[in-house]
Amino acid sequence: MAKDYYGILGVSKDATQDQIKRAYRKLARELHPDVNKEDGAQERFREVSTAYEVLSDPQKRQMVDLGGDPMDSGGGGAGGRAGGDPFAGFGGLGDIMDAFFGGGSGGGAGRGPRSRVQQGSDALLRLELTLEDCAQGVNRDVTVDTAVVCDTCQGGGSSAGTAPSTCDTCEGRGEIQSVQRSFLGQVMTSRPCPVCRGLGEVITDPCQQCSGDGRVRSRRTITVKIPGGVGDGMRVRLAGEGEVGPGGGPAGDLFVEVEELPHERFVRDGADLHCNVQVPMTAAALGTVVNIETLDDQEELTVEPGTQPGTEYVLSGQGLPKLRSNGRISGHGDLHVHLDVVVPTKLDDTQADLLRQLAAERDEEQPEPTVSANGNGHRSGIFSRFRGFGHR
Repeated sequence: MAKDYYGILGVSKDATQDQIKRAYRKLARELHPDVNKEDGAQERFREVSTAYEVLSDPQKRQMVDLGGDPMDSGGGGAGGRAGGDPFAGFGGLGDIMDAFFGGGSGGGAGRGPRSRVQQGSDALLRLELTLEDCAQGVNRDVTVDTAVVCDTCQGGGSSAGTAPSTCDTCEGRGEIQSVQRSFLGQVMTSRPCPVCRGLGEVITDPCQQCSGDGRVRSRRTITVKIPGGVGDGMRVRLAGEGEVGPGGGPAGDLFVEVEELPHERFVRDGADLHCNVQVPMTAAALGTVVNIETLDDQEELTVEPGTQPGTEYVLSGQGLPKLRSNGRISGHGDLHVHLDVVVPTKLDDTQADLLRQLAAERDEEQPEPTVSANGNGHRSGIFSRFRGFGHR
């Protein structure tokens, strides 16, 4: 009587190969003899492995669907096995680990040689820009040192008139297999060929220019277009301008990272700018007009009479472009002007008299000067600034 291989794995008869593989992985992890020491776990592990071997093979699965048993030594034909060893022809522990990590689908099939041509790595370049550069956008010529295709062998790695030959050690398979017997049965393991490094072929006469790698280091100059609105830490991607891969493989990308230099007048906050402007206390009291230097031009700022220290004015649209993720500009930020009212630190007698008269007109009380604790009459602290106030 044929075994219910679907029932052993706990899947339906219309299960996909992915569903079968997931079910096998789950059960194999739970029942593997190195993990599960319970009685019967080893036998159950054998059954699960055999069921997966059958259902992962289209021909064997078709035989099961027709009511047969490909693992029956009495009627299995090529799929049968004397002695009932569930690991014979399965590929052993190597394929079990492949199933765990996605390296194969069972049945003992090898992974085969890997390609000599590989994708290249990305490269990173940092570019210093001023605030004006970030605002307006610039085109900069930069020098990069990356791997490029060898112009002698055009990426092939062999000298002119020669070609790679099949590796004698692995016979072109790219891997070495070994079979051992264990209490689990026949175990087959695979490892990359140490001679060809898994490529399946060797270069007997390598190119003298690139030593068989198919690429060489080269310094070149390219133009980078920096859009307006970029900021510190942002990256501009140049597709295909990175490192060429081994064997002349396709190049990676070049990323240009912006390093924004500090500005002498402005502090940036996203697309907004902030600056401090000093005005005399008389101008703040009486009102005035101040010329503000923006990134592009000058703007007149009207300071209202009686303006207090720390007052903030906003010049709309005088900030940086707002750069969206799709590379387009959507408006501009604002310029925030913070007023610093400057109080004079030194006054001559005439200026002091004028301020006293103003204070008297405004009925403002003046603080009395303080005397130091030693009684020597020396004025100290902040009140020393008002020396002579209220006295002739």
